[in-house]
Amino acid sequence: MDSAYFVGRSEILAWINSTLQLNLSKIEAACSGAVHCQLLDAAHPGIVPMHKVNFDAKNEYDMIQNYKVLQEVFNKLKITKQIEVSKLVKGRPLDNLEFMQWMKKYCDSVNSGLHHNYNPVERREVCKGGRETTKKSAQFQTSAKASTTSRPHSSHNARKSDVSTAVNSTNPAPKSTSTTKRYCAGGPAYDEQITQLKLSVDSLEKERDFYFEKLRDIEILCQTPEIEYSPVVAAVQKILYATDDDGTAVAEAQAMISGQQKEAERLSPIAEVSEEKSCSETRKRKSIVDLDFNVAGITNLSPRQRLSDVSDVHCSESPLMTC
Repeated sequence: MDSAYFVGRSEILAWINSTLQLNLSKIEAACSGAVHCQLLDAAHPGIVPMHKVNFDAKNEYDMIQNYKVLQEVFNKLKITKQIEVSKLVKGRPLDNLEFMQWMKKYCDSVNSGLHHNYNPVERREVCKGGRETTKKSAQFQTSAKASTTSRPHSSHNARKSDVSTAVNSTNPAPKSTSTTKRYCAGGPAYDEQITQLKLSVDSLEKERDFYFEKLRDIEILCQTPEIEYSPVVAAVQKILYATDDDGTAVAEAQAMISGQQKEAERLSPIAEVSEEKSCSETRKRKSIVDLDFNVAGITNLSPRQRLSDVSDVHCSESPLMTC
């Protein structure tokens, strides 16, 4: 199935519009899941309960209901393909393109992609919003036919004027012949170059969508309530939302982080606590030293000096003495 992921957007859109008679202009317009259900119904007629499919799904809840119907059909057909509903309903271009590429590969593998006697408009009538979708498609096709009909007339008139101009010119034949030969000779080479350019454009679009989704995931992470007001998050958002490409956003973000760190160090109570702790320890050491000094002095006194000290205590009107 790897070769399926090299199919371009334009080819996928042409296949969807021709199979289901729709007028989708971009792949992510099919993110509701209703188109996927009908494509599978075209590959296996009657297996999808189309009355449960909602073509008018606008919110994620209604879209998820469509994908539940699609998952039930996958289970019936024993298809093990995983449906990443959470990514598809968000309308991400890359995720929807990859899943639609797989859908095309699978539908092409069933009966070689031929859908005999399948009427997509009739099958869509039973769906919610199916008639409105069909009407919009019919209006678009009518306007497209009108524009294509007006173009041949103008081109035909232009050809007439070119022919009359060529007849009045002196040497028309050699010019036209040489031009025709040049285009005929360079036709296959031009086709090959066009094919290579289409492939390069598709790969560039995939790469662009990939990095865009990465940035979107970072943005969603920065909006988490627990870290939304963090200085680091503010610096990241400064870079994400920068409109100038001169590199000043990175310098400003670094300045925001360094400024916040300096402010935190200035207001931090750790230094004050450490100073108080050191002062209290110093006072404790001093009191211990004084106590040791007093004890040493008492032990060095003679017995007579100790008795005199005791008598001094008795004469100092101690409450323990009675006269």
